[in-house]
Amino acid sequence: MDAPYFLELFLGGLTRGSIYALIALGYTMVYGIIELINFAHGEIYMIGAFTALIAASVLNMMGVNEAAVILLAVSLAVVYACAYGFTVEKIAYKPLRRAPRLSALISAIGMSLFLQNYVLLAQTSDYLPFPSLIPDFAFWEPYAHIIGSTEMVILATTAVIMVLLTFLIRFTRVGKAMRATAQDKTMAALVGVDVNQVISVTFIVGSATAAVGGVLIASHIGQINFYIGFLAGIKAFVAAVLGGIGSIPGAVLGGLVLGCAESVFAGTVSSDYEDVFAFVFLVLVLIFRPSGLLGRPETKKA
Repeated sequence: MDAPYFLELFLGGLTRGSIYALIALGYTMVYGIIELINFAHGEIYMIGAFTALIAASVLNMMGVNEAAVILLAVSLAVVYACAYGFTVEKIAYKPLRRAPRLSALISAIGMSLFLQNYVLLAQTSDYLPFPSLIPDFAFWEPYAHIIGSTEMVILATTAVIMVLLTFLIRFTRVGKAMRATAQDKTMAALVGVDVNQVISVTFIVGSATAAVGGVLIASHIGQINFYIGFLAGIKAFVAAVLGGIGSIPGAVLGGLVLGCAESVFAGTVSSDYEDVFAFVFLVLVLIFRPSGLLGRPETKKA
């Protein structure tokens, strides 16, 4: 395998891994706060992509300029996905807060199937073309043979979101409340933290990152359907577990490692089995490091 081909596979893997990372951030934040695997999170990603498609189509018909279309489509996708994430938490998870963990897990799977079928009935089962929202930048032309403008935007967006989330959690009042809630909900409530509000904010932030990922990957691939959230959500969940679920840097690292590993496997062995490879790779990593790449061994709370 020559170096240029390997570089192409590596950069393609980073792009794919960045999308996994954006979705995995939602999984890992929710798990870190309430120890719930939100299987409906992939559908929030899909809803964000559909919202951007509808918004971009309407704005293009109205003759709005390109930059405004991108800004408005992404903004509407984020707002709409956040509203869904907030509503899903209130309807499907909050009533089960004190129920056995299996009940919430089943509720998450049910909500995932409901959202899939809701979009299927409201839209169509066919793949729909998605407009290319990200133009080819003139200043990036000398490097376009190495990595395209769209891939560059995806990588940059993932890096910026990871930095902003890290800042949010480490240095803001909301972030401190999130960390307190993750450690002990009862004690956090006793010192004045509104636990319900913190959980809602966590779902909203996770939904926003998923919506951004949905718009970027749909613009990159050029088509969407109601089912895109399922496989992407499962892969992002694998990335979150791989990096150490509950860890934000771990979610990003897990996404990038999984994306690069998949890309190299597909380019050197077979693209037909890349989905199988993702899970085999996860099993192999967890055999040697059960808590994931950056996860901490689980300890029982006293």
